[in-house]
Amino acid sequence: MTHDTSRSMRAAETLSADAVASGPAAMARHRSEGSRGRRREKGPVRARFDAYLALTKPRVIELLLVSTLPVMFLASRGMPDWRVALATLIGGYLAAGSANTFNCVIDADIDEKMRRTRRRPLPRHTVAPRNALIFGIVIGVASALILGLGANWLSAGLAVAANLFYVFIYSLLLKRRTWQNTIWGGIAGCFPPLIGWTAVTGSVGWPPIVLFLLVFFWTPPHTWSLGMRYREDYEAGGVPMLPVVREAPAVAVQILAYTVVTVLTSLVLWPVAQMNWLYPVVCVVAGAVFIWEAVQLLRRARAGLRDAQLKPMRLFHWSNTYLSLVFLAVAIDPLLP
Repeated sequence: MTHDTSRSMRAAETLSADAVASGPAAMARHRSEGSRGRRREKGPVRARFDAYLALTKPRVIELLLVSTLPVMFLASRGMPDWRVALATLIGGYLAAGSANTFNCVIDADIDEKMRRTRRRPLPRHTVAPRNALIFGIVIGVASALILGLGANWLSAGLAVAANLFYVFIYSLLLKRRTWQNTIWGGIAGCFPPLIGWTAVTGSVGWPPIVLFLLVFFWTPPHTWSLGMRYREDYEAGGVPMLPVVREAPAVAVQILAYTVVTVLTSLVLWPVAQMNWLYPVVCVVAGAVFIWEAVQLLRRARAGLRDAQLKPMRLFHWSNTYLSLVFLAVAIDPLLP
């Protein structure tokens, strides 16, 4: 019997016991909820589709696409060609999805040990490792073809490079060996601005390099704040994240330093890309909140709080919002008169 089946049976037994203890009305409600649950059960095709989709880690890719499309607006100084934009987004999704799928195969043993990841397809045995590997190869090849034919081969090459870096440098070389895994492994997630820019212009310029660096410096505070919340999880999985090997105050200092550098780097784009007034305003306001959250995290760490008590997810969620706002400004600013 699988772990998930056992947990489902225990949950059902607990719900039944609670319903019996609460009387006939609760029993009726329980039967109604059970009927609705059965009606919501997925068919085998939908369940298989969802399992393969989960291998690509859609929520992670959302952030990658957020840093791709806005740069296309900047490179075009207006609306990009919709066909190129569509090909870039689809190809970019498949490229990142391919890398994430390979990561799921490589980290299957880690994912089984971590509460946050044990419901992924491989730990749940809903997808066989061999099938996941084939799936990753197929969508990786598809991404290169879509980017090459729909945009240009420079963009396709950059996507392949990001994929290979994530799989071989981060997943296989760095992740299990050093706390700097996030710093250098995060380079793979910095490629979308370059891909978006080259898809429009066919060449690399200084604006996407600045945005590449922005994502590079943003990644550690984003990831380490999540690591602080799930420190015990990463420790159980044998992943030497910085929050696992350093005390909370030291981690918070690093987070604050990278946050400040991130905000300063965002402002470099203002003169480099000759942005209008909207972009710097958004960077200053959103950046101030980002730095404030990092300062508050450091204060809580120095007060002796640990793990969930540190409220590191406040910084984690704001880091997502910060990046989205900055890149939204990147897209809108060129449209202003």
